[in-house]
Amino acid sequence: MEKLDFLPQDKVIWGRQVLPDAIARLGDYGINKPIVFTVEPLEALKNTYVEPNLVRGAGTFLDLPPHVPDFAVRKALEACLQSGAQSIVALGGGSVLDAAKAVSHFHYLKSGKYLPIAALPTTLSGSEFSHYFGITETGGAAKFKRSYAVRETAPKVVVIDPELVRGTPRALLLSSAIKGIDHAVEGMRLVGVDHPHAILASSGVTRFLAVLRRWPQNIETEEALKRRFVKPDDLLQLQLAAWQSYFYPASVIYGLSHRIGHILGGTFGLPHSLTSCITLAPTIRACSDFYGTKLQIFNSAPSAAEAAQQLSDAIEDVVIGLGLPRRLRELDFDRGHLGAVSEMLLKNYPTEVADLGNDAPAKLDALLERLW
Repeated sequence: MEKLDFLPQDKVIWGRQVLPDAIARLGDYGINKPIVFTVEPLEALKNTYVEPNLVRGAGTFLDLPPHVPDFAVRKALEACLQSGAQSIVALGGGSVLDAAKAVSHFHYLKSGKYLPIAALPTTLSGSEFSHYFGITETGGAAKFKRSYAVRETAPKVVVIDPELVRGTPRALLLSSAIKGIDHAVEGMRLVGVDHPHAILASSGVTRFLAVLRRWPQNIETEEALKRRFVKPDDLLQLQLAAWQSYFYPASVIYGLSHRIGHILGGTFGLPHSLTSCITLAPTIRACSDFYGTKLQIFNSAPSAAEAAQQLSDAIEDVVIGLGLPRRLRELDFDRGHLGAVSEMLLKNYPTEVADLGNDAPAKLDALLERLW
């Protein structure tokens, strides 16, 4: 039996130059007396678009490190309580959005009320469309990024405008697009090719690849726009691709590429957006038997094996063409940590590791060596 679960999202607004009006009207969608969650590099964007248009805000909270450490969630929650904030405007990438969801969840545990969220995403991973978030627990012998799924924390309103991503650093923006493709592909784990996720994910990956294959090398987006190598509509197409790739997150469960990324990011501090550049293509090949014919939704390959190979090759070619890292060694990751990564995956994510098939622990070690 297949099923389609919907999240309690009320409004998605998209298009070019929609941002000022959408922010001014957030109160119409229940975003009242909001505190703005963002980070220092995005203050100029906040000052240009958010502050002038936001009605009756409750202040700004900036202390949101990557990977959502537990101590940052506690500080952000306290800021909400002290300011009397009734909602959150989350301006940023996955870490800012995850922090907003986490704070909304713990605000409910403390007060009995979730804080509704308006998401202004500056990357392409698609976190703004989901109820998933991770919190890195820092109190144990080793840090661990614990995953949560709380339906009520899905952002109530999402605004998509190319202005939100044009200033995002090149490596962060483009690697987050690979993370978006990761959502599309691993979302196929437990659904069939007739599921709405499959249909929209296929469209999302096609959109992603079409834009990324012609993206200029070694040039930041602002300069690429100025020299007309990139158009604002290209940015919008990437944003729409991220949405299509992550359209029904409540109906899917993600896999081994994601779980490896959680360990590499939460425990070892690697940039979360870059992990899919390293993990996704090799994991597709390693888990191809598990996915079977499902991956044919992404291409016209005549067999399951060829579909996996074509898809992984396409992703790898784009990663190479964009100049993004393909191996852990490129991020100065110590090879000696691979054993610890393997142990944590086997302990915390045995179901996802089992996607590797027979003798999964040995195959996991071989996969991690390939990633290095």
